Amino acid sequence: MEEPTIIEERLYDLIFICRPATPEEEIDKLIAILEHTAVERGGKVEKAEKWGAKRLAYRVHRHREGYYVLLTLRGTHSDMVHELERRLKVSDLVIKFQTVRLDEEMKRQKKLAQRRERKAARRPRRTPPAPAATPPAAPPAPSGGEPAAAAG
Repeated sequence: MEEPTIIEERLYDLIFICRPATPEEEIDKLIAILEHTAVERGGKVEKAEKWGAKRLAYRVHRHREGYYVLLTLRGTHSDMVHELERRLKVSDLVIKFQTVRLDEEMKRQKKLAQRRERKAARRPRRTPPAPAATPPAAPPAPSGGEPAAAAG
């Protein structure tokens, strides 16, 4: 009997831009379809944020504005992301989308932090030099209100 392989859960950000004139109900419907597809493929939508209509940095399909939506997804199967992207491609509402895998970046940051800690542990600790005998403090300068050079 074969042991099932444990696939690491991955975290994704899926951002898509809808046409600016799209009604709110249509966007809600699209988000519901994407959530259902993610669950169907063994994933989970952790949050869905509607950022609203914003100006685009450059024209996309003759549009200067777009309605931004962010979905944060968690899943173990890459076909979930492929299916979500396929659905976004064929949707008439969506003018642009991008999926970013976040766990790779987090893994890279964790690795860098561990490397820094190992380097710091190998580095010999510098101990400050023992304080030498300090000469007695000089008496404070007299203060007569004006400097001596200006009085004259």
